[in-house]
Amino acid sequence: MLSYSWTELDVQGTQMPNSISIIPLLGIPEIKPGDNLVKMSIDAAFKQDVTIEDRDILVFAQKIVSKSEGRIVNISEASPSPFALEIGKLLDKDPRIVEIILGESRRIVKMDRGRLIVENTKGIVCANAGVDMSNVSGGMEATLLPKDPDESAKRFAEEFKKELGVDVAVIITDTVGRPWRDGLVQIAIGCYGISPLKDYRGKKDSKGYDLRATALAVADEISSAAGLVMGKTEGVPVAIVRGYEYERSKEGAKLLLRDPDNDLFR
Repeated sequence: MLSYSWTELDVQGTQMPNSISIIPLLGIPEIKPGDNLVKMSIDAAFKQDVTIEDRDILVFAQKIVSKSEGRIVNISEASPSPFALEIGKLLDKDPRIVEIILGESRRIVKMDRGRLIVENTKGIVCANAGVDMSNVSGGMEATLLPKDPDESAKRFAEEFKKELGVDVAVIITDTVGRPWRDGLVQIAIGCYGISPLKDYRGKKDSKGYDLRATALAVADEISSAAGLVMGKTEGVPVAIVRGYEYERSKEGAKLLLRDPDNDLFR
């Protein structure tokens, strides 16, 4: 069984009691609209002799969630508006794709050097509103983000409970870039059953210092860790994260969205 495992160490190098394992689920086929991702994940786990357990975290790549929910558009059917034509010319982008992006956006955050950064309809700031043409149909179709990733995660968690009788958390991830740093990482765009933030504010560090601004984005950290076994070309769209002691929550990944009043870059 393939997995990555980490064990926490204290500052003296003494082993701490908790560790996590990340198990890729292999053999999940190409996803079509209407496919049941939970049953497909259970089948894949069974074939690997992996038992899905209470407090496991099931991490799903956005692309298969979007495909299963039919969030696929044909680029040739898009009719670009005059505004989309103007942006397409400015950024050297296909105006049909620009029109699709605009349809998934609340507002444009930044346009420059061929890049279109927007706030999508769920408040997530990302490139191209998450519209993606990779791994769809050779460039003539694009996937959109799920309509409500938190609701999708909730539905999956409830289906795992129904099928297996286990209480699991679910995270739906997408790939994003980051200001000031090269390279892409996975973040949580939807989750259920796990608090996406671990808040240390009001507590003291090991030296007695009062922590005032420390809230860890654990759902994003788990997403990026799972990305190590999921990859972009390996064909592994689901992974199990096991052993992390998380706080249960039903609030979803919307807690990770920064209030614009506290955002220095919008």
